Amino acid sequence: MGCHREAVTVTSLEARPAFERHLRAERGRSVHTVRAYLRDVETFLSEAGVGDDDGLREVSLADLRAWLGVLSRRGAARASIARTSASLRTFFGWLERTGRISTDPSLRLTAPSRHRTLPPVLAQRSATALLDVAEVAADDDDPIHLRNRAALELLYATGIRVGELVGLDVDDVDLACDVLRVVGKGDKERRVPFGVPARQAVAEWLTRGRPRLVGPQSGPALLLGRRGRRADQRQIRSVVHDLLQHVPDAPDLGPHGLRHSAATHLLEGGADLRMVQELLGHASLATTEIYTHVSVERLKASYAQAHPRA
Repeated sequence: MGCHREAVTVTSLEARPAFERHLRAERGRSVHTVRAYLRDVETFLSEAGVGDDDGLREVSLADLRAWLGVLSRRGAARASIARTSASLRTFFGWLERTGRISTDPSLRLTAPSRHRTLPPVLAQRSATALLDVAEVAADDDDPIHLRNRAALELLYATGIRVGELVGLDVDDVDLACDVLRVVGKGDKERRVPFGVPARQAVAEWLTRGRPRLVGPQSGPALLLGRRGRRADQRQIRSVVHDLLQHVPDAPDLGPHGLRHSAATHLLEGGADLRMVQELLGHASLATTEIYTHVSVERLKASYAQAHPRA
């Protein structure tokens, strides 16, 4: 006969509000990351039957390792297990530092290393074809098509994340200097340059498109939807997928695929790795280095196809 275990949430623990404040203020985590960390911790506490702050002191390294093993047997992705491990280490480390527990059981907790998969990217000719499709579509003067062209040009020109794109305000775009002010993960601000095609697309959107959609709920948002509200990530993803259908032999990518493509093409063009790191807003150079592997793989494929002694 099975037993029913009452669900436990971090909310039921006195430590929860302070831990959330720690993640937001001291660690500078994004809303999405805070939500994921709290969910990981809640799930573990529920499965372990920890219902109050006293129960936290009884959690052992073996308990934590056993939980990661359960996740693995359930078929959880390596990335999910690695994030859960990070969530638990952050939580229990914070508990010890704040005196809520005497010993951190997660000190020797490790997770399976994440496989570095090469992100799919567009060939440079396909990226150009995609932007050409967006430009032709904008010729009908539909304000949404003007917006779509501006969005795609900015995504590919700057390599910013789709969340960063839809978070842009009009004042974040400096058309005189061709620079974006971007607020990225952890509310870190950076300035990202863009080129002439992106400038032209954004200028046309601001003069011919946005004024026709702006309404009471528009606020300062750069990109708007049909009803005048700030455009959301789902809308931009749909645009990328739809327009890529018109590019022969192009993989089906989302906005993040344009980010991957921009980084890869910059490195193929001779850009410095640290410069690309700064543009993309990566905290670690190791994250940016994956794009060097993409470039090498593409170079090897071209070599194998073209060299007579390959």
